[in-house]
Amino acid sequence: MSPEVRALVDAQRVREAAELAAKRGELADASELFERACEWASAANAALAAEDPARALSLAAVARDDALAERALASLVQRETNARLAAVAAQLALRGDHRWAARVHEARGDALAAASAWERAGEAVRAGALYERAGDPVAAAKVLEAEIRRSPTRFECQVALGKLLVRYGKNEAAVRALQQIPEGSPLRRSALAPLARALFALGLAQAADDAERELAKLGGEPRDSTAPKDDSPPPAEVQRRLYGRYEVVREVASTASSRVLECVDAVRGERVAVKIFAGWEVRGTGRDALARFEREVRVLGAIDHPNVVPLRDFIPDGPAMVLAWMSGGTLETMMQSPLAPARSVEIAEAVLRALGEAHRLGVLHRDVKPANVLFDDAGVARLSDFGVAHLSDLSATATAAVIGTLAYMSPEQREGKPATVQSDLYGVGAILFEMLTGERLVIGEEPKTRPSGVHRDLNAHHDAVVMRLLAPSPLERPADAFTARRELSALAWPKDVEHAAIRPRAPQASERPSAARLQDESIDSWTGRRVERAPLTPQSIARAGAFARAGHRALQLVLRVDREDDALWLEAPPRARLDRALSPAEHRSLLEALDALHAHGVVHGHVDRAHVAVNDDASVTLLFDANADAGATADTDFSQLRRLAAT
Repeated sequence: MSPEVRALVDAQRVREAAELAAKRGELADASELFERACEWASAANAALAAEDPARALSLAAVARDDALAERALASLVQRETNARLAAVAAQLALRGDHRWAARVHEARGDALAAASAWERAGEAVRAGALYERAGDPVAAAKVLEAEIRRSPTRFECQVALGKLLVRYGKNEAAVRALQQIPEGSPLRRSALAPLARALFALGLAQAADDAERELAKLGGEPRDSTAPKDDSPPPAEVQRRLYGRYEVVREVASTASSRVLECVDAVRGERVAVKIFAGWEVRGTGRDALARFEREVRVLGAIDHPNVVPLRDFIPDGPAMVLAWMSGGTLETMMQSPLAPARSVEIAEAVLRALGEAHRLGVLHRDVKPANVLFDDAGVARLSDFGVAHLSDLSATATAAVIGTLAYMSPEQREGKPATVQSDLYGVGAILFEMLTGERLVIGEEPKTRPSGVHRDLNAHHDAVVMRLLAPSPLERPADAFTARRELSALAWPKDVEHAAIRPRAPQASERPSAARLQDESIDSWTGRRVERAPLTPQSIARAGAFARAGHRALQLVLRVDREDDALWLEAPPRARLDRALSPAEHRSLLEALDALHAHGVVHGHVDRAHVAVNDDASVTLLFDANADAGATADTDFSQLRRLAAT
């Protein structure tokens, strides 16, 4: 910086200093000074003249000068490598300029990254088109459906979703989406052509003709039934390979912060799980979610243990992590069937071994729960999801509002107190208690039983070692994971479920009926509740378990499993069924209930008027159904719910 320019800066005449620097050809200094003076466009022009297009693009985005940003982007693409472009896009995203981050990703030919950035920018239609181009029509549908849930009147998303579904033969779903476009909407015309095609494909010729007649009145081109056309560009050839080597098999999970895909590594020839960061969704936590994602990568990179899900690779461009595939599923799913005590303790000891290694490296897990315990091909338990772990910070505060699952979270964490090694041990104790008793701990309530009350071969010694893990005070729990494991392994645990029967209790006098509890086949004489029964099958038990664990007020209450009568007992709903459109509050309540149900791995599949009861207090209840359509998905539930709100 020349002395004359420096003198003006020292005199707080920054704008004059910037103009003088620009006039003297000191363009980099001029750009910085214009930025200090909040003259963003001038700062961008100076940076562009100084052949720093990355800086120019960032400043032009702040100035909201699209023409200048386009010039900067063109210069950037000509000058920089693909890796540098990716870094610029990442910097723009960190500053919240997702729109221009998306443009940079498009320029470098990364449709998947561009789609992600466009979604963060709120451009769902453009994001969906790019997801489809990248060979991921499922992601395209999800981003459009998410935006429709947020903004039901954004009919351009309905049209884009309908066209997408038609292209992939999902005609019934396409009809439901396209019928949402009201008459009189400017988008009605663009919806009618794909609607007619979908109706025709479903064999609804009369309805298809009606749509075509309406389209003709609006000046549209009728459908050629022998060669269906689409005014949208045809989908690109489905590209099922991610990051150059991972062949996509299917999507297995999606949360507010990530998507998990089952893939085959084309190089190693093994199955892997590719976990892609997606913290930009509406219920995600933005930068905090990204920090947790990156933290998980660092932790997994530091821990090499046979009871921890191994990290195979990290892809910064995603960002994405590649993990070994766990074909045995989760403990949450396994716990739907009874486990022998020996198997339960074996799983708990595996988790303790993983935690012991993590604690040795200064890492707390802080979210030990059944969904985070996975099983490999050999049935070995492996701990996963270290996203909320803290490196070298064993006293970090963890509040219930931020991380963890309350049923497995230690009392001190729920109170917002510092987490410790003993906090993780409490989570193991909560899992082990549930595996042994079938009872999930309830906050603030004393457990209704003990392991010895459920298994005839267990005694007070077994109870003591389990309950020590669940001690209210961290000081009363084992000193570390290795101590806890030694205490468990010092006892003999039954190896057979048959030997884990409920211990017979001494008969007690009671005025309540011992056998025929139901009066008039509908009133439980023990509780006075009105009851309805459903057939007891493996599928109905699994679905009832999900209803019970979800525990949402808008889900029908599961009362009892009557194995003698092969029946499920459900609280009988009011006779009134829904005969009108849902109110916004009712829609919100049922949406929350479905979210809770989906979180426990069950799709309802029949969200219709026959399965929604209107209660005396004007609330609504989603009724239990023992069976779901084979092809039903979470999206099916949400689509059916939207229809109830609209009709």
